[in-house]
Amino acid sequence: MGSLSYETTMLTVAQFFEVTAAVVILVGLFWSVFLALRVYLNTKSGSACYKIMRQAFGGAILLGLEILVAGDLIRTVAVEPTLDNVLVLGIIVLIRTFLSFSLEIEINGEVPWRRALTSGATVMNEARKQARSSTTENSGS
Repeated sequence: MGSLSYETTMLTVAQFFEVTAAVVILVGLFWSVFLALRVYLNTKSGSACYKIMRQAFGGAILLGLEILVAGDLIRTVAVEPTLDNVLVLGIIVLIRTFLSFSLEIEINGEVPWRRALTSGATVMNEARKQARSSTTENSGS
């Protein structure tokens, strides 16, 4: 019975991570739209709006992927640590790493090792700073 309780708890924790990742991506979408509209209203520049939207939402997706990997790790290691499950986890992590790598290149225009290490939260914070600076630059003129 204790094993069933432990497995149920770990499955619930893994599902919590999955739901959290979905919420992060959804909130990131709304946050990205908010930042992009704010930049557009202040600059009337579609390209600046697009850049902020792309950077902020890309950061939300990166952060969501990182959280999903954590959920997969918990599900695999804590619930069913079989060789098959570990192999599937390895493949999932490789795919998500490739997606993260591709998103970072798309967002920043350069490979990740050409600059400091960043995470999804760092990318989203940079988008916020850029949106704020473009707002203050145009409100002063």
